[in-house]
Amino acid sequence: MHGFHSKNDKKTIEYITIESDKLEAEAIHTNEQLLAFNVRSKDVNWHEYTTPKKPRSAPVYLQRQFNLISNYREPIGNHNRRKVLLCHDMMGNYLEDRHYHSSKKYDDYRFYHWSAVDYFCYFSHYYITIPPCGWINAAHKHGVSVLGTFITEGADGSKRLHDILASTEMIDNIVDAMVKLCKHYHFEGWLINIECKVESESMENLYYFLNRLRECVEQHVEAGVVFWYDSVIETGQLSWQNELNAKNVRFFRSTHATLINYSWDDRSLEQTRSLCEQERAHSQSVFFGIDVFGRNQIAKFQSKRTLARIAKNRFSVGIFAPAWTYETLQQFGYNIKQENGDDAVNETFLLRNEKFWWLLWDHLATHPYNSLAFYTDFCMGSGKRSYVCGLPKATVEEGSEAAAAAGGVSESEGFFNLSRQSLQPSVPLHDLATRHYDDAFNGGSCLRISQCDSSFRLFVTDFKLPGGGLVFAYAYKLNPQDGEFDCILRFCTSNNARDCYLFLGDYYDTVSLQRGRCYVSPFKPKYNELLSGSLECPQIPKDMAFPDFQANGWRVRYYVVEFDGGIQVKDIGVLYRKTPEAKDTAYLGAVYLNEFNVNHHDFPVDSNIALIQVYGGDLLN
Repeated sequence: MHGFHSKNDKKTIEYITIESDKLEAEAIHTNEQLLAFNVRSKDVNWHEYTTPKKPRSAPVYLQRQFNLISNYREPIGNHNRRKVLLCHDMMGNYLEDRHYHSSKKYDDYRFYHWSAVDYFCYFSHYYITIPPCGWINAAHKHGVSVLGTFITEGADGSKRLHDILASTEMIDNIVDAMVKLCKHYHFEGWLINIECKVESESMENLYYFLNRLRECVEQHVEAGVVFWYDSVIETGQLSWQNELNAKNVRFFRSTHATLINYSWDDRSLEQTRSLCEQERAHSQSVFFGIDVFGRNQIAKFQSKRTLARIAKNRFSVGIFAPAWTYETLQQFGYNIKQENGDDAVNETFLLRNEKFWWLLWDHLATHPYNSLAFYTDFCMGSGKRSYVCGLPKATVEEGSEAAAAAGGVSESEGFFNLSRQSLQPSVPLHDLATRHYDDAFNGGSCLRISQCDSSFRLFVTDFKLPGGGLVFAYAYKLNPQDGEFDCILRFCTSNNARDCYLFLGDYYDTVSLQRGRCYVSPFKPKYNELLSGSLECPQIPKDMAFPDFQANGWRVRYYVVEFDGGIQVKDIGVLYRKTPEAKDTAYLGAVYLNEFNVNHHDFPVDSNIALIQVYGGDLLN
């Protein structure tokens, strides 16, 4: 943290303590507080703590989304694009997740299926809900836009709204303050939830507020967006319509999208489609709600049935309260409020959560990863302890007193910090792999492979390598008697010819075969130093590939591959071949992929660079 000089510097410790307090997320409760920007973190430069939103490729609909051999991707356009708003409302929110620094509660609720989500809303019943930094960072790292919540409900909310709508001058000031919050904390917009009656004479000013907010967010916030929640109608009465119709269409026109209350039926879908056609508006701007707890819809583990009805009509979906998979553990005797976390809670939540999203995925679009260099260590933003290069990080570094004063915890203890969440698999891994918290290569967890003798997809990608060269590395743990392990890249030529597969395992030599398959040997570890200066991944050290260097059983393989033309990598998958006498399974701790130009290096002939002809050879035949 900035300002740290010495563990004996008491003034520095005091400064960091103050800074840490300011880094805690908080809600805003009054108009006066909002207009005065009266928050503890008003003097903090959040650029230092937030991750910019990453660019994304256009999403795809996958057929047999977990089968790596299945290469079918449904093209997406305005005729079939459906989006996802994830509205996170868990026990009032602002729990342990409000802290910028780590807490010890490693089993707390995490969301990690970001590849299917377009917008994430941090929801609470406070007046102005500012999303915590950890949620912003986890979402942005995956290219997801983040929304705060503006809500007025009850007598106090009604009074606040009445004061705002009293004049256009007051509205302008409130809008400017809301935009300032977006820019200061680096989130993209707002969900507007007016759940109180509006006086009829104030309705025009309510529309002015929405239009003004939309225009200012568009102008001043990158990728800015404003959602309206189906609540009040044209007369100002609080009357949830559960559809788009003449009573609420003007709110739809004044904002970017509308979240429909979750008590809709099939007639609501038909009515809304008719109005969208009348308005000449894309149906993807209407998000039909599903409350996962099941209020007024078939939900919980049957949510797929409700989502299927929405998808059939080409509408987007708003998934409300996805932490149902975590909160309801209490009904089965689990204590989800233990300060230091609990193994049983963590394992059961992860199993339930994977099953829930696996059931939905047929109707969700998947955003491919498209930015190189690509690296993940699968850390979910929590752990029972922290690992670095396969070894537990026993204590915090020099300056531990200052770090503790700043709100950090010993790295030998559990942590929950969503800012530390790494890039996550593109699809749920139900029955394929589990999140393993008793070991890791980096961060707090790794993948424990459950599926054997059949490949499966981990990452959907859109990596274009016009130069035709790549370097790939992965950290894995596998006892020799338990089997063999490969990572697999599915790729095509730049002219989109048929798909080919690179099997990156431990082979005697690189072998190209017909039918689009090539088996590649690891780069010779004794030449790894020649890769220095060409990699952007210090998290996977090159010396760990040497046979006599292991860290707690973890090993690293590097691969350098040169093609005779540009390629596009579409998927990263794995294949674990289990032996009959196996006592354990394979573990995957990290994956790295980047472009690589072999011509810029002078590698020995026996270095095991794979030279593969996909344009002039027989690989495509």
